[in-house]
Amino acid sequence: MAKKKKRVLKIVVITLLVLIGLLIAVPFFLEAKIADIIKNKANQSMNATLDFEDANLSLIKSFPDAYVDLKGVSLVNKAPFEGDTLFSAGDIELDMSIKELFKSAEEPIGIKKLLLDKAKLHIKVDAEENANYDIALEEETTAPATEEKASNFMLDLQEYAITNAEVIYDDFATGMHLVISEMNHSGSGDLSLANSQLQTKTDALVSFEMDSTQYLNKNKVALDALIGIDLNENKYSFLENKALVNQLPLVFDGFVKVNEENQEVDISFKTPSSDFKNFLAVIPEAYASNLDGVTTTGNFEVDGQFKGIVDDDHIPTFNININSNNASFKYADLPKAVRNVFIDTQINNETGITEDTYVNINRLSFQIDEDKFNLNAKIRELLGNTKVNMHADGKINLANISKAYPMPADYGLTGLLTADVTTAFDMASLENHQYQNTKTSGKASLSGFHYESEELKNPVDIQEAALTFNPTTVSLDKFSGKTGQTDFAATGTLTNLLGYAFNDENLEGRFKLQSNTFAVNDFMVEEAVDEETLEEDVPTQTTERIKIPSFLDATIDAFANSVLYDNLNLKNIKGRLLVKDETATLENLSSDIFDGKLAMNGTVSTKGEISTFDMGLGIEGFKIAESFQALDLFKVLAPVAKAFQGKLNSDIKLSGNLKDDMTPSLGSLSGDLLGQLLSTKVDTRNAPALAALDQKFDFIDFDKLDVSDLKTALSFKDGKVATKPISLKYKDIAINLWGTHTFDAQLQYQATLDVPAKYLGAEVNKLIAQINDDSLKELTIPVIANIGGNYTSPKVTTDLTSGVSNLTKQLVEIQKQKLLDQGKEKAKDLIGGLLGGEKTDSTQTQGSGLADALGGLLGKKKDSTATDSTEQKDAVKDAATNILGGLLGKKKKKDSTKPDLP
Repeated sequence: MAKKKKRVLKIVVITLLVLIGLLIAVPFFLEAKIADIIKNKANQSMNATLDFEDANLSLIKSFPDAYVDLKGVSLVNKAPFEGDTLFSAGDIELDMSIKELFKSAEEPIGIKKLLLDKAKLHIKVDAEENANYDIALEEETTAPATEEKASNFMLDLQEYAITNAEVIYDDFATGMHLVISEMNHSGSGDLSLANSQLQTKTDALVSFEMDSTQYLNKNKVALDALIGIDLNENKYSFLENKALVNQLPLVFDGFVKVNEENQEVDISFKTPSSDFKNFLAVIPEAYASNLDGVTTTGNFEVDGQFKGIVDDDHIPTFNININSNNASFKYADLPKAVRNVFIDTQINNETGITEDTYVNINRLSFQIDEDKFNLNAKIRELLGNTKVNMHADGKINLANISKAYPMPADYGLTGLLTADVTTAFDMASLENHQYQNTKTSGKASLSGFHYESEELKNPVDIQEAALTFNPTTVSLDKFSGKTGQTDFAATGTLTNLLGYAFNDENLEGRFKLQSNTFAVNDFMVEEAVDEETLEEDVPTQTTERIKIPSFLDATIDAFANSVLYDNLNLKNIKGRLLVKDETATLENLSSDIFDGKLAMNGTVSTKGEISTFDMGLGIEGFKIAESFQALDLFKVLAPVAKAFQGKLNSDIKLSGNLKDDMTPSLGSLSGDLLGQLLSTKVDTRNAPALAALDQKFDFIDFDKLDVSDLKTALSFKDGKVATKPISLKYKDIAINLWGTHTFDAQLQYQATLDVPAKYLGAEVNKLIAQINDDSLKELTIPVIANIGGNYTSPKVTTDLTSGVSNLTKQLVEIQKQKLLDQGKEKAKDLIGGLLGGEKTDSTQTQGSGLADALGGLLGKKKDSTATDSTEQKDAVKDAATNILGGLLGKKKKKDSTKPDLP
């Protein structure tokens, strides 16, 4: 008997081990099959592609059910939304009966439990009303119409949960955008039954936008609901439930019934209490703060009903009532209370047609201290061509708002706002720029306004601002204020404030702006500078790129007594500024600076990825020293001008890129400059290049260089400046200069000096004197000076030595030629004397002349005629000896490379 028991026990143990082994081993064989079944069933039935990174199967984790885990799930659309991800999830866990694993791909699979984590559903409806969720394939079948094909999946759910999910609904056809984020939803119940109850819990943040107007912004929503489910009638009823919108409690009652052609809705809701705290609970927590300790009086009630049919053409009719009567509230830690709060509002739709939705704000009013505010409005066709008729009046001390209601820490507003404005308009007129159809009238003013913010460099103070609203325009009657060193006063007209406010149109207007002192730096954002990028051509790293507002389309006539920009002080600025399409155009802007006049015309644009400018400058009577010291532009264009003292006239055309702080990027500059120097003196100590030239030429004092009325032209591009030939004069020496330099002051210039021979030393002047030719007194030689190196350390080379040497050779040749010519004349005279004489008769004369010549050659003195011939010969010999002696250097020569001053 004992042996039999041991045998039975052994069989049981072996069987259990086999079963455990199967439970462990089977998933390895079935995982691939499960993945294929799920993918095949899904992809065969829809116009989209289902995929996942990994599929795991366990027969132990949810025993006796099978556990399937899908990771990295994605559902990607095909055309017309090809490539868009309709659905994704980090993790999907499924529990199902083990027998479901052995079904064929054609049989439906029953799911008992579903857990969904980090899911994202992004629904899109394009402008042509195509929906990306319409992915079901059209079925081709010859079966009778009454037969229905079995679903690929069966919901036999008893429990499900969705965690950390996000749902996005973008309807570009209607302009509606809904985002449900941080959503957690769970439900439990037996959905396999025809009649069951589903216990659900939901919490999420809801954002809702319609036609670019944000109605909800991450408002907190929570719902605990017991839902009755009747699968025979497809009816879902609210049995027990409680909802929270922010902290406003609501209870629901009613049902939703799904029919073949439409859905039936009959739902009512209301606040369970009438405490005025309910109103504060509607406001986002960031603004309402903690409601603990808030004392209230009066009531706040919300109730409403949705009832009717939902189909392609209809929505349920509804009415929502919001009421409060003579209420008040006070926060315990704030000194003031908000009193006399009246709210009487209805949001209704009586026809079921979307466009017929309307809002009546019969009364909205409150009081803080003695300041009262009132508003009433009627808004028709809320979801169609919205029509608004509204009136607002009252007076509010802005400082009291933060004393009665918890505001953000950086609120910092003070000032007195008064208004009495009535307006009536429709959106179609605004969209079509038919502003004549709008009717707006009234006045609004603001005084003593003070605002501080981390985004502003200085607080803004507005002493007074006044607006008058006309049917088609808004007049800025007064606007004066101060920020930092800047004071401002403006008047003007806005032509489409409603279009800007409601339709994202440009703000159009014309203004006159006056300022005694306008400091540009008061409006600059603080910079975060990278120490490694301080080179001139590397854009400064700023916290934010300064841009011209894209919405502004304005003409501004401006005048300022003083404008401060960096280290510049511009006086008496006046001109016109046109702002449109992120581009500012300057027209006839003039200013006094550097004891002269500046005129500017051109454009600045921030529209592209890099800001650009194209400018024309007219300069009249600038003090050269001051302007070249203060302006980096002048320093790189003409560094040698630092040595000049006097006045400058110039016309400059330049364009290039702007860095994020709106200063020019010098490496990008290109343009032309035409300049004229007036009443100018030179100080070579401030110009190393001129000082280097001065050292090369002893006969020129560059400090006395004549640069009066000097005109110069240069062009610049890609960091390089080309100077056209410049003509200078020093006494009777003509100087021509041309060449190029780079913005980092690398020089490549050439100067040609036409130097008169008299400056080239004693030997040259002695030769000229010996030649005794008046034409040689104006003789000049060209001397070339090459200027290279860096502006602060220039390198100058000249050909002066070789020039003087060549001139000396030329003079020697001239003297030799002249000597030969003189010798020929003397020889002629000598021969004439030999062959001539006084004639007594022919025989005697010839014989006597020959005798005299021979006597002269032999040194015999016979008569006076012979004596004269000898004296002439000696004179020629002496002259030749002296001239050649000088030319051939029998006396020690002075160094011709060290010329004497005349």
